Amino acid sequence: QVQLVESGGGLVQAGGSLRLSCAASGRTFSSYVMGWFRQAPGKEREFVARIYWNDRSTNYADSVKGRFTISRDNAKNTMYLQMNSLKPEDTAVYYCASTRVGAGQYVYWGQGTQVTVSS
Repeated sequence: QVQLVESGGGLVQAGGSLRLSCAASGRTFSSYVMGWFRQAPGKEREFVARIYWNDRSTNYADSVKGRFTISRDNAKNTMYLQMNSLKPEDTAVYYCASTRVGAGQYVYWGQGTQVTVSS
């Protein structure tokens, strides 16, 4: 059973930075893709970024390109999301998720961490 635990959320002023972490356990992740999603109040959950555990290739939503960076530390089985130049519209609950490459949908989800950006 895969377990994902997010941390690092908080309150920050616009223009500031935060780094989210997602600690993964329960299996090896060499054939997995891991991603960050977010859900703002009253809105649908949306994709933020993803990273393929094997080759570290990444993808980003247009809204965060150039501001957010996704990475992972194999030794720690942890994924990160470095968020810079934060905007009030980045306010949301951020979730990490993982699935086997080719599965089609994310199977494992963390509990979420709140990010609030004040103007």
